[in-house]
Amino acid sequence: MSLDLKPAVDKILSMSPKRPRIGLVLGSGLGPVVDAIENQIVLDYNQIPGFKKTSVEGHSGSLIRGTISGVEVAVMQGRVHFYEGHTLDEVVFPARVMASLNLDALILTNASGGINSKYRPGEIVMIKDHINLTGNNPLIGPNKNEWGPRFPDMTYAYNPEIRAQFQNVAKQLKIDLKEGNYVGVSGPTYETPAEINMFRIVGGDMVGMSTVPEVIAAHHMGAKVAALSCVSNMAAGMTSDKLDHDDIKDVALLGVETMKKLLIGFIEQLGKK
Repeated sequence: MSLDLKPAVDKILSMSPKRPRIGLVLGSGLGPVVDAIENQIVLDYNQIPGFKKTSVEGHSGSLIRGTISGVEVAVMQGRVHFYEGHTLDEVVFPARVMASLNLDALILTNASGGINSKYRPGEIVMIKDHINLTGNNPLIGPNKNEWGPRFPDMTYAYNPEIRAQFQNVAKQLKIDLKEGNYVGVSGPTYETPAEINMFRIVGGDMVGMSTVPEVIAAHHMGAKVAALSCVSNMAAGMTSDKLDHDDIKDVALLGVETMKKLLIGFIEQLGKK
């Protein structure tokens, strides 16, 4: 695919004369967060050059411009995944576009399986780091020097300042916002109990099939990135239950209100600066 970001960037900026300060990517079951957006202008992904149509239930495939607490936002309602047969360039193209919007912060969200036994379904966990076990990397291939360095440092891929701001908001709202390491896998199969046990041994707290490539691509381009994960189920072998996407999507809805409160609180705090 073409890696020309400009047509997509221009299309998104043409939706409103004001620059978006916050970019949000909403994962499985978390689409209702858009209810908090005022003055909505909606574009289907097929109207944005380079964006691919979503196919997974719980990912509606729309980009929404508007305001939350008076702050301009650009919100992706759903994403495409590597397991759907897309190339990694296609998967991370929207993240690269968002990184090109000169945002104050890019916030990614997802639904994940809990590996840490202290987590409970419906809880929101802030990702502090990731373990990339997808077997791939979106930066493989020729490097575009105008985007970022050939060998980007990943020490602070999840921006410490933004994480601290979220923790401050969580404290004010009396929300127990845990932090953990996210294990990124390719899917589409859910993991085996043996794999989950391995992930736990190497330091994983939750597991999912998205986010990691997007973080790598956006961080490479200099975006300030943070990520929130809704623990939608305990991972394979943690309980005797079998995993089902419909159940996971339904449980993710339990975390929507908490996710919404955290995001609104963070955006309100940003609006005061």
